[in-house]
Amino acid sequence: MLELRSLRYHAATAPEPVLRGVNLNLEPARLTLVAGRSGSGKSTLLELICGLAEPSSGEILWHGKALNGRQRRWLCGLVFQFPERHFLGLTVGQELRLGQRRLPTEKAQAVLRQVGLQGLSMQQAPEELSGGQQRRLAMAVQLLRDPKVLLLDEPTAGLDWSVRGEVIELIGELSKERIVLIVSHEPELFEGLTPPEQRWRLNNGQLEPLLVSR
Repeated sequence: MLELRSLRYHAATAPEPVLRGVNLNLEPARLTLVAGRSGSGKSTLLELICGLAEPSSGEILWHGKALNGRQRRWLCGLVFQFPERHFLGLTVGQELRLGQRRLPTEKAQAVLRQVGLQGLSMQQAPEELSGGQQRRLAMAVQLLRDPKVLLLDEPTAGLDWSVRGEVIELIGELSKERIVLIVSHEPELFEGLTPPEQRWRLNNGQLEPLLVSR
């Protein structure tokens, strides 16, 4: 279990704290959703969890043990809101091999199948893929690291309605094997994946129960 205890974050340049004592428990096979308006601190929350930023106070624990930033980076995988902005490889194959000393072709093909990209050419440029394919490729890159915690920042943002359902179905499958946390301004899209007690809204720097209404 991943536990956030009294997590607080106040950027040096900001007049007010972004997070004001966030408490949250994350468990495998129970997908968690955090909703909130733009600027509410959702992305900051993910950056703290995955070790890209440090909290002003509070703790992040894994099975009861407090983690430092380096340990959190090993534990977590983060898929950014617009992953195409973070691709570094010139081809799909290069992107998959980033950070991998040796990546057998069989393993690369297996992870592409897992995210629904079977048959995709390893020589294709990531920027030539559709938005949905780019989102799946970003997930594949993280899955190769075998993270215990998968963090998804607005995973359906900018996608056509015809593609959203496929991405949501994939997220549901991935959450069966690991902790998955989604932050989104469209919480109604994930209502079928998240139990009511795992739905939250980030408001004024704190989490409150979220009631999803259609």
